[in-house]
Amino acid sequence: MALLDPLKRQHVTVVIPALNEEDSLPLVLAAIPSEIVDEVIVVDNGSTDKTAEVARLGGARVVREDERGYGAACLAGLAAIERTDVVVFLDGDFADDPGELGRVVAPILDGEADMVIGSRVLGAREPGALLPHARFGNWLAVSLIRLFWGQRFTDLGPFRAVRSSSLEGLNMRDRSFGWTVEMQIEAARQGLRCREVPVSYRRRVGVSKISGTVRGTVMAGSIILWTVFKKLCQGRPNRPHHAEEVGA
Repeated sequence: MALLDPLKRQHVTVVIPALNEEDSLPLVLAAIPSEIVDEVIVVDNGSTDKTAEVARLGGARVVREDERGYGAACLAGLAAIERTDVVVFLDGDFADDPGELGRVVAPILDGEADMVIGSRVLGAREPGALLPHARFGNWLAVSLIRLFWGQRFTDLGPFRAVRSSSLEGLNMRDRSFGWTVEMQIEAARQGLRCREVPVSYRRRVGVSKISGTVRGTVMAGSIILWTVFKKLCQGRPNRPHHAEEVGA
């Protein structure tokens, strides 16, 4: 993944990990603001439905990653990028609003941040969209990040943007549900300029594969906590940096 000429308009690439999202993905792709985004890559994470087909019809480039795992899909999407300046990660379930992408990337395009997390906690949430056990898991994870690394976050929201050069330096490795927390911990460890912006959140289209089931919630939570303590063994940053809320 190489950078483009810094004197030209910044190139924005969206990576969407998707598993059996044939119903929601057309809605996601249609709502992505084309005036901001230059390329959309959908990573078909072993779907058994028409996810890949509807992605191509929606104008996205499709990459196949048969190893199931959120991180595995994101890493496959990154490997497919040839050149870009900013990478945006967005889920394919239409729970986040792709129309708010401009809000998420603005602090990076303006040179004010290296990473921006779209916070569902700070934004408006549809009733039932963020279930109690998911809210607790988020709170616990970000509390541990603040305790151990001095970095304030409110959410592990999947809707996020990262400067390409900063992302390369994070050396992401997690291939499962620990992807988001690994990224935020590494950003704290390396002293990146982090921001949070409020984003709206609604009930997803289709059935949740993680937070909607007890098994999925327990498995994801266990992996997230394991990732936190594994990173703790690698040390803490020299000085704390604090995520700031941008926008309203």
